[in-house]
Amino acid sequence: MDNLPQLSDGLYLDISEFAHTTPHWFQKIAEVWTELGLLLFGVLFVAGWWRSRRGSSDAMALALLAPLATAFGYVVSEGLKSLVDEERPCRAVAGAPVSLVACPQHGDWSFPSNHSAIAGAAAVALALSWRGMVWLTAPMALLMAFSRVFVGVHYPHDVTVGLLAGGAVAFVAVKAGRRPVLALVETARSSRSGAVVWCVGRGVRSHASARPVGARHGAR
Repeated sequence: MDNLPQLSDGLYLDISEFAHTTPHWFQKIAEVWTELGLLLFGVLFVAGWWRSRRGSSDAMALALLAPLATAFGYVVSEGLKSLVDEERPCRAVAGAPVSLVACPQHGDWSFPSNHSAIAGAAAVALALSWRGMVWLTAPMALLMAFSRVFVGVHYPHDVTVGLLAGGAVAFVAVKAGRRPVLALVETARSSRSGAVVWCVGRGVRSHASARPVGARHGAR
């Protein structure tokens, strides 16, 4: 593991030097995106939950699992970070340009990238819970990971492992949690508590229940 930073030094330097040749406004966009992307994933979680309130119980279960699976991805990434005490490249790479954002203090280790792990986990979890969303979440996650190298606070291998680990953990978490969470959603939807039912929604209404009583039994 100690050799990984050395293997990434050249690519890190290339990206860092390229970053300093870009216009100031582009650098600012990268600086903002490196944090704003996480907020946008959060917005997608809320949107996915809201749209699933009128969907099937399975759709609601997947929508609820998406942020939970992402949280698991972060926990695994943080656990790996505490095991691999890798110094940040903005401090360790000789001759590297000054990072575009403040270099994290010593002890805030570099491997893997938590931002990338969260992005990878969120991209996979949202793709599993929202049909077609992968075409948005995958580019978002890749841009998030690249931005962490671009602003100078991570090696390329940090973000690559972060994306893969976060995505893998989220996939397993969603698959493992789908059935138990589905059971909880179905129980909640049959609850007598209005607040509980509002949180999970009433789901899809059948055509029979949507028709007037007279229409079901025939007009007399």
